[in-house]
Amino acid sequence: MSSSVYIAGVGAISAIGNNVAEHLASFKNEEAGMGDITLLDTIHRKKLPVAEVKLSNDELAAITGLPANISRTTLLSMVAANEALTDAAIPDFGSLRTGFVSANSVGGMDKSEDFFIDFLADNNKGKLRNVFDHECGSMTETIADKLGISDFMTTISTACSSSANAIFYAARLIKNDVLDVVIAGGTDALTKFTLNGFNTLMILDKEFCKPFDEHREGLNLGEGAGYVVLVSEKVMQTLKKAPYCVLSGYNNSNDAYHQTASSPDGTGSYLAMQGALRKSGLTPADIDYINLHGTGTPNNDSAEGTAIKRLFDPYYPPMSSTKSYTGHTLGASGGIEAVFSVLAIKHGIIYPNLRFETRMDELPFEPQTKYLSGQDIKNVMSNSFGFGGNCTSLIFSRI
Repeated sequence: MSSSVYIAGVGAISAIGNNVAEHLASFKNEEAGMGDITLLDTIHRKKLPVAEVKLSNDELAAITGLPANISRTTLLSMVAANEALTDAAIPDFGSLRTGFVSANSVGGMDKSEDFFIDFLADNNKGKLRNVFDHECGSMTETIADKLGISDFMTTISTACSSSANAIFYAARLIKNDVLDVVIAGGTDALTKFTLNGFNTLMILDKEFCKPFDEHREGLNLGEGAGYVVLVSEKVMQTLKKAPYCVLSGYNNSNDAYHQTASSPDGTGSYLAMQGALRKSGLTPADIDYINLHGTGTPNNDSAEGTAIKRLFDPYYPPMSSTKSYTGHTLGASGGIEAVFSVLAIKHGIIYPNLRFETRMDELPFEPQTKYLSGQDIKNVMSNSFGFGGNCTSLIFSRI
């Protein structure tokens, strides 16, 4: 069994950048990605802000070499996965046991929605090619084929913890000597279905979200993709550049409290963080930054904050929700925020929690509000908590 799993490459696309370099610039300049809906055809235009990737499907297709009529979820996945693999620059990649573990929650829903507009008006209309890749697994297959990965591929869909689960499943595949290299993370695109669904739950903010603020009113939906390349110690020794860090801890828990709400006492959140710390061999005092799940909904932030208080009191490391930049990218959030966590270690960055004003009444701490660089960051915890109480925490550590 391999002793360590290394992060060799990273890639991301979201509302604040089409690649890693653009994300770093947006963080430094404190530029959020939320705005009016421009690409999605919906009755909620001019009413609900979202965090859209600033590229059309035609532009994404031109970048990726994929056809423009494929799902937006797949197009976003290709951009980030390819950047991560290119960044890793693994020698003799084709000779290694490689895998692709990707997560998403909407699949080809965007194309299905387009199809049914014509089909419902006349069931002799509508092109079936626009729904052939509706199911979530087809995204993974398309990208794996494009990247030349055939040894192993699988899709994980556990709501908002999906891509965090993909990353630690990938680590287990490497640790148990099943694979040498795994590209892991997730992707999701904005769709009418998700926008309407979250609006029905009454957890969308009509203004830009303010996670962990006493007066928070909900989340802003976003879209994007984020992947990390995990490698074994043997592969790490062949790399042309030093790896970013190691994935030192990970854990999934499920409190099964409610279909869409976190337990008020944060049981699932607490168990996920506690288990990740135990796996890493670290204590709460060893964590230098927490990338909060921090959606901005009253229930989620209260539950996560309660769990952090229970586990970290009286020591509270700097923490923030980068969803204040990217919006909540659902199945992609764990992958995107894993990339941010790796970059925090690499560049000594603590990201600001934008628009925060008032500390939550029940908490003795508040998130970081200013961009900090040059920090000594050894260990970062990244939280991803999904519907149904499916909670996952990852810990990345400096080598």
